[in-house]
Amino acid sequence: MCGIAGVASATGQAPETAVLDRMAQALSHRGPDGCHSVRVEAIGLAHARLAIVDLTTGDQPLYGPDGLVLVANGEIYNDLPLRQELSGRPFRTGSDCEAPLFLYHEAPEAQKTAFASRLRGMYAIALADPARDRVVLCRDPFGIKPLYIAQGDFGVAFASEPCALLASGLLPAARVETAAAIEMLNLQFSTGSRTPLQGIERLLPGETVVIERGRIVSRQRRFALSDALIPSDGPLLRSEGEALAALEAALLDSVTAHQRSDVPYGMFLSGGVDSATVLALMSRLNDQPVRAFTAGFPGSGVHDERAQAALVAKACGAEHSDLAITEQDFWRWLPSIVASLDDPVADYAVVPTWLLARQARQSVKVILSGEGGDELFAGYGRYRAALRPWPFAKPMRRRGTFDGLGVLRAGAGWRAGLTQTERAIADAPQQWLAHPSRLKRLQAADVAEWLPNDLLTKLDRCLMAHGVEGRVPFLDPVVAGVAMRLDDRLTLKDKTGKWLLRRWLDKALPQAQPFARKKGFTVPVGEWIARDGARLGGWVAATPAVQEIADPAAVRGLFVATDKDRLFAAWSLLVYALWARHHLEGQRCDGDVASVLAAA
Repeated sequence: MCGIAGVASATGQAPETAVLDRMAQALSHRGPDGCHSVRVEAIGLAHARLAIVDLTTGDQPLYGPDGLVLVANGEIYNDLPLRQELSGRPFRTGSDCEAPLFLYHEAPEAQKTAFASRLRGMYAIALADPARDRVVLCRDPFGIKPLYIAQGDFGVAFASEPCALLASGLLPAARVETAAAIEMLNLQFSTGSRTPLQGIERLLPGETVVIERGRIVSRQRRFALSDALIPSDGPLLRSEGEALAALEAALLDSVTAHQRSDVPYGMFLSGGVDSATVLALMSRLNDQPVRAFTAGFPGSGVHDERAQAALVAKACGAEHSDLAITEQDFWRWLPSIVASLDDPVADYAVVPTWLLARQARQSVKVILSGEGGDELFAGYGRYRAALRPWPFAKPMRRRGTFDGLGVLRAGAGWRAGLTQTERAIADAPQQWLAHPSRLKRLQAADVAEWLPNDLLTKLDRCLMAHGVEGRVPFLDPVVAGVAMRLDDRLTLKDKTGKWLLRRWLDKALPQAQPFARKKGFTVPVGEWIARDGARLGGWVAATPAVQEIADPAAVRGLFVATDKDRLFAAWSLLVYALWARHHLEGQRCDGDVASVLAAA
């Protein structure tokens, strides 16, 4: 796992070394093991390395035939079979990211830029072909690894995080993209390619962008759940026995691949089904105890998962560590947490994820996590609510966080991005899914938007802030190839989501109690905000970025409310205010909330 950056110049001149250095330095938290850059013709590439595989020879950039150069952020899990297929080629390293150079080089001209279709893994790749004045950017189909671009008279700049694009000096001062900010406040995240930073956009999950002579000439996308990405595609799995066998084989295959590492690894363990499944598989595949990390909130009004996690860890013989997160931790570290979210999300799980990564970094460099289980196996209650018969059905995300509160000055169109994605899936379901159904279309919408733009952004930024690589074995084409072939009656059964996954876990690790009533994971942010609401509301309302989009008096009213909906809206505005102070105003965020918000 690393950070990558670069510039494809439109002037015909190589980008300045100082530009590449500034971009690499801005990504140094992602790659504390060394930074390198290269300029070839009118193309510049930079790489900040977190050494996970091939610690000795795996420094990047990587060089291929005919002057090809590559930088990558991620892991290619089918590297070994690709190397066998490419035996005889002059590989220079043991890096899992070297094979794409030969896949590109040996493909016919019309197929060169499709090399990523051969890769299994999580990745953001920039491959430079100086002879053609071409750069090919590609992002993995689930959007596990991020990649951003910005265009201007200079050409096209790209980086793992927006902060590197801003640090390049090629762009104007950071300014907010208001519509995306309003969207983020209502949804917790922004959709599609647009970010809340003007002029900076995401590559979509599965997207390949081709740049020639400093201009984008092609953009193509492969969706994570489409036929092309599910090699085991076949008829629906209707038999429980057959489905359980296929599920176990896929999960073992994926976790085995995701454990490939030359450095110590562990996993995040909650009290839920997904992480318990990952632990059960890891404990089966490892001779040594698995390192497991759990966060909890003692003395608060929310459910603490640490006791259940400890029981599961003990049953698996895991080396279990838990972290008690207090209200003082929240106020002390929230500015630093938000500073790591240059592409902001208002998901309160950023708090335990960031703090747990900080603890885990003391003993591991890689963490496996359960993200994706709810989306692939239909664990959310919102799926069941949306599938109810008329007139009882409740469409997903029909209301925004700020609907009806009278706080934001605009924002009626906050749902436009989601609606566009949902319509695209409904209008052409075969382009998105191997086996479309009402349920799978709901899942596909979450995989397209919620998963990459909230959950995976949260995981990536919170872990990489501490130089920790996050891996998500549920988000693998082998696992998706089973999940998307399940008959819906094996996914939702007896009003229970993730039914087949629960059946597997009930046999593999009954101590996880997979059919017990879920208590839900939450963070007591509303409880903590309410204790100091009047003071916080005044600070947030005075923030220039908040004043541009919200009524200050209404903002102050949110922070002294007592109901959970208004307090969640207050949390979202608190995140936005801290984000604006750091990423728009350039204020340092190494103090506590009071010092950062009151500093202006």
